[in-house]
Amino acid sequence: MGCAYPELAARRRDHGLRRDAAATATYDPFTYQRRKSSVISVMGHELGGERTVRVFTTQDRWNAIAHKIAAMGEFKPEATIEQSGVCQLDPRDATAIARINAAAEPQLITVADGIAMEVIHAFRLLAASADPRHPILLKDTLLPPPTHAATGTAEEALQATLSAACNLGSLLCDGIGDAILVRGEPAPGSSLRLAYNILQAAGTRIFKTDYVACPSCGRTLFNLQDTTQKIRAATGHLKGVRIAVMGCIVNGPGEMADADFGYVGGAPGKINLYVGKTPVQFNIPESDAVARLTDLIRDHGKWIEAPATAATQPI
Repeated sequence: MGCAYPELAARRRDHGLRRDAAATATYDPFTYQRRKSSVISVMGHELGGERTVRVFTTQDRWNAIAHKIAAMGEFKPEATIEQSGVCQLDPRDATAIARINAAAEPQLITVADGIAMEVIHAFRLLAASADPRHPILLKDTLLPPPTHAATGTAEEALQATLSAACNLGSLLCDGIGDAILVRGEPAPGSSLRLAYNILQAAGTRIFKTDYVACPSCGRTLFNLQDTTQKIRAATGHLKGVRIAVMGCIVNGPGEMADADFGYVGGAPGKINLYVGKTPVQFNIPESDAVARLTDLIRDHGKWIEAPATAATQPI
């Protein structure tokens, strides 16, 4: 388990963009900005531009879960690759790239299966070469398991998870990708949970409460683990809210990144509350701080009451 990620990283070395492609790339690899693709409609869902990044699956996986899709709420698959009309390209094929760039209308594009390139480099090259108006469907693997493949071992499942997170997460953080497809995980439900959680982790599509907690150190002024659990219990039903739980005011505010609200240790037994990076309440007794945090969330219009029955959510 400990060596899984270094092995993945090693395979991705020395396969960067060609200099000519990098010089004309339609995305900036050093500053996040989503690739400026055009908006198109696929199976009743708009994607591209500033639209939500969509979650695709394969037709056989769609069929396998068809009986429960209606109960999956907003966490169900939104389209299948087979019915999407996607154009599959080898990004090294200059003729194919020129042909798609000459197309009159924007078209969903992706990297073709089976080509001898690592996923990240293949999609970066596609994004650098293709006209930016064409939305891109990202894949976690270009060598998908066979249809109806059996669920593998725990180690194989971990490898599939790490590979998908590394490949898709890196590309999403580059601003590349208008839809994603996870196939390395053979189980239909697990592949969808993985896809949605990758979008959540990349900050691309927030569907559940997001928590940012410091690792704790000698300056931590409260029990970080217990407090985080209390905050999760009180706020875990909120959608699209990011809450930072920080042990002290020395490093805490700087580590909060783009959190919506912050719970920060200000002194022994005292908590400061933040909105963004701005402190708004000081020296709250720790026993009252979680309730004051929920009040603060209400005051800023981010609160909803917890449903009587929890919705089906990927965890």
